[in-house]
Amino acid sequence: MNILFLILLQLISLAALAETENNTEIKVYRNPNCNCCHKWMAHLEENKFSAIDVLTNNMADVKEAVKLPKQMASCHTAIIEGYIIEGHVPATDIRRLLASKLDIAGLSVPQMPVGTPGMEMGPRKDNFIVFQFDHEGHYDVFNQYLVDEHNDYQAHPSEGQH
Repeated sequence: MNILFLILLQLISLAALAETENNTEIKVYRNPNCNCCHKWMAHLEENKFSAIDVLTNNMADVKEAVKLPKQMASCHTAIIEGYIIEGHVPATDIRRLLASKLDIAGLSVPQMPVGTPGMEMGPRKDNFIVFQFDHEGHYDVFNQYLVDEHNDYQAHPSEGQH
């Protein structure tokens, strides 16, 4: 009986370790008055990220400090494993970036397209692009989301540098 107990204890420990590894920490800088940012953080949590909420009334300083290209700007700025994640980037794209280890500054969904994670507003959904970018302001398509005839998003990852 003791050996079964030890095996069970080891399995529980391994399961806890796997869960911890799935909860990747992401630091999210946002204005305290922005509700969509909080909703995006909930999307991250649902997708096994551990979101650290950093409130600031000066998002311009945050964006300047991380050298975010102006054309990539949105409402909130997150940092994960050295990458900048700007705006309502889907969790699946963040996971894909972390797995690919691309030599880029980060990902962005500029502005605030309706229907992106955290920007849900009823049945309306806008097509949107997730851009990859560098600190010099160069950018390219990382993924594109198009709404199909059933009002569902269909992802079209870029074939290029990924």
